[in-house]
Amino acid sequence: MKTNASALSLLILRERQTLLRVVERIVRNWAAAEDVTQTLWLKVQRVDDHPPILNKRAYLFRLATNLARDRLRADHRHDAVFEGGTVPEHVADDSPGADRAVLDREALDRLRDVLGELPARTREILYMRRFEELSSAQIGERLGISRQMVNRHIAQAMAHCLDRLDEDDDDGAADA
Repeated sequence: MKTNASALSLLILRERQTLLRVVERIVRNWAAAEDVTQTLWLKVQRVDDHPPILNKRAYLFRLATNLARDRLRADHRHDAVFEGGTVPEHVADDSPGADRAVLDREALDRLRDVLGELPARTREILYMRRFEELSSAQIGERLGISRQMVNRHIAQAMAHCLDRLDEDDDDGAADA
């Protein structure tokens, strides 16, 4: 893993609660703050080592506030477009075509295989977070483990998925 990305990932785990509070103040919604924080983690995984980040904490919090503001603007645009209106019947169908459906099915199958490689406990924790939408504290309480351990499992799951899916993308590019 890259040095900047690694250090920022550890910092996210250490500063998670503070990051969530900062982001929640901006988006004014705890679930949205959780989503922004997860997006932050994914974004940090792609940070390069050049140039080196001197003040990683400041960088991380700036990135978090920028993502939160982007989310807030997107929510406002969404609300403005869909507020109180009904969709007319003559609007073109924007559902994906057959080719997109096949590609999406293949991607879903790849993701299912990658998730199957995770240890059962990590997979269970990721499921509770993403599909049952439980907080780290709720998951920890349900499983009898600390909130930090829950966050560690989620971080490991996300890193594994990103690494494996990147490998698959690299293999696909080499085959082409």
